[in-house]
Amino acid sequence: MQENNPLLQWMGQNWISNNMPDALWAQVALGLLVLSALVVVTGWVMARVLATITRRMLSAIGHDDWSKALSRRRVFRNLSYAVPMFVLMGNIGVLPVDEKYGGILARVFLCAGMIFFFMALNGMLTAWQDIYASSARAQTRSIKGYLELAKIIVWAVCVVLIISILVNRSPLLMLSGLGALSAVLLLVFKDTLLSLVASTQMTSNDMLRIGDWIEMPQAGADGFVIDMALHTVKVQNWDKTVTTIPTYKLFSESYRNWRYMFESGGRRIKRTLRIDASTVRFLREDEILDLQRFALLKDYLNEKREELEASYRAMGTLADMHVNRRRLTNLGTFRAYGLAYLRQHPEVRQDMTMLVRMMEPESQGIPVEVYCFANKTAWTEYERIQGNIFDHLVAILPEMSLRLYQAPAGSDFANMR
Repeated sequence: MQENNPLLQWMGQNWISNNMPDALWAQVALGLLVLSALVVVTGWVMARVLATITRRMLSAIGHDDWSKALSRRRVFRNLSYAVPMFVLMGNIGVLPVDEKYGGILARVFLCAGMIFFFMALNGMLTAWQDIYASSARAQTRSIKGYLELAKIIVWAVCVVLIISILVNRSPLLMLSGLGALSAVLLLVFKDTLLSLVASTQMTSNDMLRIGDWIEMPQAGADGFVIDMALHTVKVQNWDKTVTTIPTYKLFSESYRNWRYMFESGGRRIKRTLRIDASTVRFLREDEILDLQRFALLKDYLNEKREELEASYRAMGTLADMHVNRRRLTNLGTFRAYGLAYLRQHPEVRQDMTMLVRMMEPESQGIPVEVYCFANKTAWTEYERIQGNIFDHLVAILPEMSLRLYQAPAGSDFANMR
């Protein structure tokens, strides 16, 4: 009995082995005591010694952020749990139990160690994401989707290994069996595969970044991208709600990205003033002289006066009749004033398209569109610049004998009585 005792064979020839009790329960208790001691020692070495050395080495080489991230994600703690499980698996033979039951216990402890080990790997990937998220590059490119895919692969490998260990078969046999289920796996992981392709394409083509302002009406999204994961992209709308969009939809469907507008440094102003058609007319000579007091119109009026006088001389005696003469209109003069005002405005981009154009007359008046670019792209600043421009243009209309078209209200009909 003593010669076949696995505990005696493990301990060798010493005083303890020579005084080993014959009772089975005592031998089991002693074996459990030995295994407990091994677990405590290896756990202490991993948790205190190796973990401390690793933290200090990372801090010494200037990667203190990695040390904090690994600790926060419980990488060292999971490793301190995994190693004792492997130690138990390797020394389960000290227990005086049947070899069949000992093999089962060894596989259970090996599976437990594998779970803690893969939890540590998962924590390392999460720590990598934390470190990358705090870097400047994370503002333009996200690796969260790739890390989530890596986590799926890690846990898939973990599941395959654990099942193969429990059934005591080679993992290759399980993988060959999964080949027959490839159609089912493709159906189950359809969204994952589509999202992976979409994430890869969007990242490689720089189609979307964290912080981009996007509009996707079909998904009810209008705001800034705050998170890009493997399966979903989160957009914080202007009303502070969050819209979650499947990643593959951003690759297969259209959306508007305002990032390039911010990068250009100019935000478009495109707004229409509707002029009452009944106020549009030719300007008289005294009105032209009066409008020359405007510095923005002086050069325009002088140029037009020279142009008109040249046309009068070319017409000869026909120019004596007003009906044959070219004359200035108050609407054309207003458009010239608006363009001159934009060209001297300090908050309008002078190197981008700028025009004040008359569009097709409608039943609501004659549309005069102002098209230019503000040199501020922030929403509040943009609205301030746009408001200042149109405040001035609306206020200057009466100086040109013009007025805005306004549909009559109920009070207008009441005053007609």
